[in-house]
Amino acid sequence: MTHFHTSRLRAPLALIVALALSGCAGSGGLFGGGAGGGTAGSGALSSGDFGDPTSPAYFQQAIGDRVLFAVDQSTLSGEAQQVVSQQARWLMDNGAYTAVIEGHADEQGTQEYNLALGARRASAVRDFMVSQGVADNRLSTVTFGKERPIEVCSEERCYAQNRRAVTVLSAAPGS
Repeated sequence: MTHFHTSRLRAPLALIVALALSGCAGSGGLFGGGAGGGTAGSGALSSGDFGDPTSPAYFQQAIGDRVLFAVDQSTLSGEAQQVVSQQARWLMDNGAYTAVIEGHADEQGTQEYNLALGARRASAVRDFMVSQGVADNRLSTVTFGKERPIEVCSEERCYAQNRRAVTVLSAAPGS
């Protein structure tokens, strides 16, 4: 009898676990924008309509809310500069938003090293946005080091996704 009840519960439990895990990994993760879903970060806004070019959803999907870094690097690649340049243009066109730039690292290295690396990555994105014309007071940075991976495995494909900076939108004060 107990076996019957257990087996009947497996499928729904497996579905619940799968849904919960899908919220933790990949884009749109449970851990916020930096962990996978750009506008789901701490203090982030609801994403709005993807078809609205002034919405956070559009920012996240059409422009891209993150850039990736090479191993132990905090220098923006040419591709990353293009994305951050578009982010900056969007922020200048949409003054009702501010942004927190989250810096992340892969699991390699010490916690202290990765926190410092994440901070450098976030600062590199912020500095580039400021150089593109975004007011410095609309941007802030935070580092999570290796504490919020979006991919959890000890392989380069996962490390590469976790070496990132994510731009998380927030409502500007007074808007």
